[in-house]
Amino acid sequence: MRLPVPGPRDLLAVIEKGADQVDQLLGAVPRVLALLDQAEVLLVRASAAVDAVEAVTREAETVVVHTDAVVDRAEALVVRVDRVVDGAATVADRADAMVARTVVLLDALEPPLTTLQPTLQTLADTTHPEEVAALVQLIDHLPDLTERIERDVLPVMTTLGTVAPDLHDLLDVSRELNEMLGKLPGLGRIKRRVEEEQAAE
Repeated sequence: MRLPVPGPRDLLAVIEKGADQVDQLLGAVPRVLALLDQAEVLLVRASAAVDAVEAVTREAETVVVHTDAVVDRAEALVVRVDRVVDGAATVADRADAMVARTVVLLDALEPPLTTLQPTLQTLADTTHPEEVAALVQLIDHLPDLTERIERDVLPVMTTLGTVAPDLHDLLDVSRELNEMLGKLPGLGRIKRRVEEEQAAE
């Protein structure tokens, strides 16, 4: 909107028209001055508004930078959460599979365990700590016992098949010798005394 401020041409035209127009022109001067004052006030207010806008813009830029950082951290956190969720899902799947296997195993073991429950209860009631310690000690000695049996006993047992006839022959000879000694004079009493002592022992 164009302000009603007279220019040089208007001034000349007014002078030509007469003194009335000059008076009107002079009366417009205060209005022009008032308009200039208002324009200055508006300029000051506009400058203050621009400064405020610049301050808000700077704060907005700071907020945007901070928001970008928060968004980046949130994205990283979401990635970590996704990994944790994936890991938890894997663990849950493995746990489900283990639970299923455990249920099958328990179903299979329930009948024999139910049957053995009285025996196990009796064993638990009658077993003493000393017996458990002795059993543990025996288990500790099992490797050495196994080695000795394999080295010393098993070879002898493999030869028992050939030794048995010789033992029978030796027993027969011993009986015959015993009978012969019993027929000798005086040895019968000694033999009976030895047999009595052996029976008493």
